[in-house]
Amino acid sequence: MSASRLDKAFEVGILIKGVGGLLEVAGGILLLWVKPGDLNHLVASLTQSELAEDPRDFIATHILHRTQGLSAGSLLCAAVYLLSHGIVKIVLVWEILHHRFWAYSGLIYLTVGFMIYQVYRFTYSHAVSLVLLTVFDALIVYLTVAELRKRRSSAVRA
Repeated sequence: MSASRLDKAFEVGILIKGVGGLLEVAGGILLLWVKPGDLNHLVASLTQSELAEDPRDFIATHILHRTQGLSAGSLLCAAVYLLSHGIVKIVLVWEILHHRFWAYSGLIYLTVGFMIYQVYRFTYSHAVSLVLLTVFDALIVYLTVAELRKRRSSAVRA
């Protein structure tokens, strides 16, 4: 990839991370207000027609099963996780967009940490989405390292 393509890929990847952080914060705030019973009712309503057509629908039964065991404590834990992860991502993306060197390293370490966690979770869930997310994160780490090297060499020359 040429330098300009790498730059564009980095910018797009960072913006995707930022939007992801905003969505995580929104999801975390939403989870703070949702009661487990309300969530169970909503999921049952949303999956009802699909399960009427196919009672063994994998996605609908999986979602329904996952939400039925939720407690207020697990929703709070998920909300805190989403809020903290989202806020950290937003701060790092903001600082990277303002060319703060420390934020590049922060994003690299945070992303590698989550990649390790995603691989660990994959050993239990075998979810293809975790593999795809890990591949995307690996690409972000590669692009961030390349961008950090480029910025550091530009700063040294200046």
